[in-house]
Amino acid sequence: MKVILTQDVKGTGKKGEVVEVSAGYAQNFLLKRKLAVEATNQAMNELKNEQASKQHKIDLEMQAARENVAKMKDKKIIIKAKAGAGGRLFGSVTAKEIAEEMAKQHGVTIDKRKIELPLEIKSFGSFRAILKFYSGISCECFVEVVEG
Repeated sequence: MKVILTQDVKGTGKKGEVVEVSAGYAQNFLLKRKLAVEATNQAMNELKNEQASKQHKIDLEMQAARENVAKMKDKKIIIKAKAGAGGRLFGSVTAKEIAEEMAKQHGVTIDKRKIELPLEIKSFGSFRAILKFYSGISCECFVEVVEG
C-alpha cells in the first residue's frame, strides 16, 4: 500500500515521502496515528503543489540573497563609536550594531546572527565582516569604526 508520510517515521521515511508499506502496517499504525495519509490522486496532487510552493519560496529567498550580495560586496559600513583614552572603545562593536547601520546606510537587512566577525572590534579602524545571506551565499564587507 502506498502512503504519504505526514511526519518523519524512523525506519520508514521522512515527511513528504511516498513510501510502499504493507497494508497492515499502514492501516494499524501509520494511518491510525496520523503519521501518513493514503496516496490517492488528490493527495499526490496536493503533495506536488506543496513541494512546488516550497521550491518557489526557496528560489525567491535565494534571489533576494544574491541581490543583497551584489549590493553589499566590498562596501563599507561606517559605525561611529566613543572611546576612552588610548583609543579603546567603550565596550565593543557588535553584530547587532552592524546590522542596524547596514540597514540605515545601504537599505539591506540581515539577521545579526548571520554576521560573522573574525576579530572582536574594540578599537578604531577597518575590520572585515562576513555576511551570510543564505546557505552558500555570502559576501565580505568592511566595517569602518570612526570616532563619533
